[in-house]
Amino acid sequence: MIQTEDLSKQFDAFLAVDRVNLQVDSGEVLALLGPNGAGKTTTLRMLTSVLRPTSGWARVAGYDILTQAEGVRASVGILTEQHGLYGRMSAEEYLDFFGQVYRMSVMKRRQRVDELLQQYGLDQERKRKIGEYSKGMRQKLALARALLHDPPVLLMDEPTSAMDPESARLVRDAIHGLRSANRAIIVCTHNLAEAEELADQIAIIHHGKIIITGGVDQLKTRLLGAAQFEVHLGKSYDDHECPLPEGALLTDQGADWFRYQTATPLATNPAVIQALVEREIPVVGLFEVPRSLEKVYLQAISAANGDEQHTATGAAGEKPGGEVKHAG
Repeated sequence: MIQTEDLSKQFDAFLAVDRVNLQVDSGEVLALLGPNGAGKTTTLRMLTSVLRPTSGWARVAGYDILTQAEGVRASVGILTEQHGLYGRMSAEEYLDFFGQVYRMSVMKRRQRVDELLQQYGLDQERKRKIGEYSKGMRQKLALARALLHDPPVLLMDEPTSAMDPESARLVRDAIHGLRSANRAIIVCTHNLAEAEELADQIAIIHHGKIIITGGVDQLKTRLLGAAQFEVHLGKSYDDHECPLPEGALLTDQGADWFRYQTATPLATNPAVIQALVEREIPVVGLFEVPRSLEKVYLQAISAANGDEQHTATGAAGEKPGGEVKHAG
């Protein structure tokens, strides 16, 4: 549904997006993560045919972003940080106006406006001027606008920013509900817990480049190692009482608990429980140690910064007169 190949955008001497390759299939949610200025918004603007790429190409819902811009825009719903809401209009007038832009029939416009205003809790405020709305209400109205024409592709830039927890939960639930066999979604967010909840795939962009992609669990394993599990016991124990089975590595322990790492939990965890039971050591609980997407993100950015620093140090190693200082 969304495919890019070496998509790049240069502004004068500044390379904002550097050979980005992404693929989002129908029914998938991709979270595009990165620091401010990393190239997330520029990438989305190219995917909506608002910006022309310097090089590379992309197709959205089967349309080429360069040669079929009208088809791209008709197929995309976009929610940006800058909503572009018209403060003097009511919510009802605003959505009806965009329904006309999308060439929807009168009956279809009225049906969709009613559905969306009710879905996002704005039905009682439909006649009120948008300029009087709170930030959260404006965000929900902007999302309703993005969904008005039932697009097969959704591009969302900070979809829950400035929202209270209840409204943010409503929007996240809506994104869950928007998954379908015929829709692809890209979400740019700084809320890593939100990204972990919503996304099937993660892509981290740094200085315009995609530095890592994959599923959440896949990235945790790649960057943080195998999963860790913690066992809590009903009494103190001597670690010699419970030798861990093959495939388990002890990483930490206390008087009545221990933690181990394993790449094969389906085989290892039952073996650990069985060994404890055989030695009549009561098991209070066994659970996986939480590993957040935040740790994955920080590890990836740190590694990327380390590579850049190494490259810069190597370049700085050249001295006047052609003498080169070699590291290590």
